[in-house]
Amino acid sequence: MARRTKQEAAATRAALLDAAEEVFLERGVSRASLEVISRRAGVTRGALYWHFRNKGDLFRAMLERVHLPFEDLLNQLDDSSVDHHPLEAIRLSCHVGLRQADTPRHRRVHGILLHHCERTDDFDPLEAKAEIARETCQALLRQFKQAELKQQLRPGLSPERATDLFHYALSGLFWEWLRAPQAFTLSERGPALVDDLISLIGRD
Repeated sequence: MARRTKQEAAATRAALLDAAEEVFLERGVSRASLEVISRRAGVTRGALYWHFRNKGDLFRAMLERVHLPFEDLLNQLDDSSVDHHPLEAIRLSCHVGLRQADTPRHRRVHGILLHHCERTDDFDPLEAKAEIARETCQALLRQFKQAELKQQLRPGLSPERATDLFHYALSGLFWEWLRAPQAFTLSERGPALVDDLISLIGRD
């Protein structure tokens, strides 16, 4: 019975997050009410408040469901040789992340964050974007510093500049994908861009 209750709670939480994606996309975050979200999920508002304190808490959980920390992507690499090749670790990790992010759910949630989300008392979308960017850049910078120590960076290129170059190039790719998702897929265009960036950044 306890196991079934736990499964039911998990199913309710997932239904609420699914409903939030739909309603936020349709109405924008500030105009979406928790009442509408709970009805869309087929549960009571009491059930919603059992899982989430407020709209901001619900939004953060929705964002967390598609968040791909760079360190996690590194840990997924089943290749011990990348420990000695930081640039190759970055390249392969990005390939994994691009494949995992190339889904309708990721596109919806990040589209909401970029285009349908205003600052509220519960949530600041600019801070959420900045937090994701900081986390990614810090992980990239650590790898590029390792590459510098191993003399794998192009001469004259600092780890900080390499991080900026990589971050802004991928941010531009992601923005274009969200702006015109039918034009291309991340898994088609992204890996080649990553490979080119690594070639430009790495020592000949």
